[in-house]
Amino acid sequence: MAFMAAAGLTSGHPTMTTTEFWTSHECLLLPYEQALTREDSTSGLYYDCSAHMIWVGERTRQLDGAHVEFLRGVANPLGIKVSDKMDPDELVRLIEILNPKNKPGRITVIVRMGAENMRVKLPHLIRSVRRAGQIVTWVSDPMHGNTIKAPSGLKTRSFDAIRAEVRAFFDVHDQEGSYPGGVHLEMTGQNVTECVGGSRTITYDDLHSRYHTHCDPRLNASQSLELAFIISERLRKRRLGPRYSLASVRA
Repeated sequence: MAFMAAAGLTSGHPTMTTTEFWTSHECLLLPYEQALTREDSTSGLYYDCSAHMIWVGERTRQLDGAHVEFLRGVANPLGIKVSDKMDPDELVRLIEILNPKNKPGRITVIVRMGAENMRVKLPHLIRSVRRAGQIVTWVSDPMHGNTIKAPSGLKTRSFDAIRAEVRAFFDVHDQEGSYPGGVHLEMTGQNVTECVGGSRTITYDDLHSRYHTHCDPRLNASQSLELAFIISERLRKRRLGPRYSLASVRA
């Protein structure tokens, strides 16, 4: 809150009086999703009311599978989780099935494959989608491809690996002349010790101190802000283009 106040966002600021809240999850359990699907009486379109945006995952994105069949019938914005296993031609075909009218905003491709794979695999996916004339939003998920097991047995993630994947995501889009559309992070404002690394270096030995997650390890407040500043500096560099000094801080 002190940081927000320093940025000019006090409790009296108009931005602080309204909130738009959107939800999203993987379309995994079809009976659950089907039970919450409703027809919009004004448009005749069907919406899965379990979330605003739902996505198909690595395990369920078979072109002739039940999950893809269900998703093509609802009008929600849709996500496609993509790893280094995704074939470019298969991605194009999947987008054709889920968005035959090529409607802007319908498809978000969520890329999670680690920094090195990102540099090798993502350019081919971008080029194939571009050749097909498909309109998608590209989003990086640097969290799920960087989960490791600490010597203690706790599940954790390396801040350095997360930062490297975000950097690779931006580098590839700069190289391909395409647009990085977003970054998906798992984080908390609490001072937890669940991901190792960051400026206030958390080590494997520190994990037991404040490891509160019941599922996936999250970036803490300090790590989240550090990454946010890195991303904002990168966006500034992209916006300014050639005018940006090479002596500036590199993300």
